[in-house]
Amino acid sequence: MSVRFDEENLVSCAGLVPVMALAERAGMSQLVAEKVEITNAPIPSTGANPAGKIAAIVAGMVAGADCIDDLDVIRHGGMKRLFSGVYAPSTLGSFLRSFTHGHVLQLTAVLRAMLATLAMTTPVLAGAEQMTYVDIDSLLRRVYGKKKRGARFGPAKVGGYSLLLRGLSPLVATISTPLAAPLIAAMRLRGGNAGSARGAAGLLAEALNTAKASGARGMILVRADSAYYAGTVVSAARRAAARFSITVTGNSAIQAAIATIPDDAWIPVRYPGAVEDPDTGKLISDAEVAETVYTAFAGTSHEVTARLVVRRVKDQNHTDVLFPVWRYHAFLTDTALSTVEADLTHRRHAVVETTFADLIDGPLAHLPSGHFDANAAWAVCAAISHNLLRATGSTASIFHTTARGATLRRHLVCVPARLARPQGREILHLPGYWPWADAFAGLHDAATRPPPAA
Repeated sequence: MSVRFDEENLVSCAGLVPVMALAERAGMSQLVAEKVEITNAPIPSTGANPAGKIAAIVAGMVAGADCIDDLDVIRHGGMKRLFSGVYAPSTLGSFLRSFTHGHVLQLTAVLRAMLATLAMTTPVLAGAEQMTYVDIDSLLRRVYGKKKRGARFGPAKVGGYSLLLRGLSPLVATISTPLAAPLIAAMRLRGGNAGSARGAAGLLAEALNTAKASGARGMILVRADSAYYAGTVVSAARRAAARFSITVTGNSAIQAAIATIPDDAWIPVRYPGAVEDPDTGKLISDAEVAETVYTAFAGTSHEVTARLVVRRVKDQNHTDVLFPVWRYHAFLTDTALSTVEADLTHRRHAVVETTFADLIDGPLAHLPSGHFDANAAWAVCAAISHNLLRATGSTASIFHTTARGATLRRHLVCVPARLARPQGREILHLPGYWPWADAFAGLHDAATRPPPAA
């Protein structure tokens, strides 16, 4: 059997048709044209047509590109017949390198406005009128080039061990609901040695404004780990009339507050998937929760009195002692949930890790440029592509609403097709017996049908 790469009517990612249709419904090209203006590029043509170039970068990311060279994925077969704005990776790389910090802020405004429109035109944030979660966290993306601007040694965990790695540190705020997977409301790239909470209060304020613009009319709950236990972060949540649930750092004042909890106040907590002893029916997990009142940031302008909810588990390193040795994990919250529900809700902050996993398995596998602002623009484009994929899944089917990004690409985006033009009318012929044909057809119909009249 011989192999020839000579068919110019085939495409490998036909799902980009409905995905980019959703992007245009959300006003991506118009928003970029209005908000992003690059007038000081070293070569004037480099900054020309930012709307088309951002669309090309986002389309490449949605199709699986994780570096600038990978953006060539949108230049094959019949892609130029499907899309008019198809650029070479070298052109897109030069475009990204023309970004400054101000241009990155302009692109971030596109991210926020586009998310608000996606939330209004697709069910990507279903349930936001009842309950919305805003989770903030950061990660360290390791880089190997010593000349990458902003690359510094920062703390990271690999295989459960803490160590220092050279990298860049994106700070991310996501919004989600009990029915919807997390969307990226704000993203900011920082140097690898940046403290986790640096810039967190400002980013949180942006994310909360975006959540409200996206239809969050019910309670908004801000969740974070102990790296964000700071008065500025709590005050940012309170100024936006949002509730908070933030892990506290261990210190003598926290320990003294925990010591005031009476022994009979501890309640066993059942976590999802908890295992029961078949003989006694009791939970094998020994986790218990209780709460007390605590005044945080006393004597500062951020002083707040709220509930200190504490979870304790037996220390497995001291199982042979006469009296149990407990390990305590506490968080500060001002919600009205029961103690157990507050603990369960707080622990679901870990959902932000699924967003990180999708980014790392996709466009943030690399930060591809030596220029810091080019990498910052790349990170914002990655956030836009993530939100587009989530909107794609929520439009396609119930199953795809919470599916992983790799699953969405495999089922709905990277679908091979042959482009034909019988009687001058373009038709995409997709594979027969495609397992997710119904979901794809529903997505295509919803994305390409004319919008309702105003």
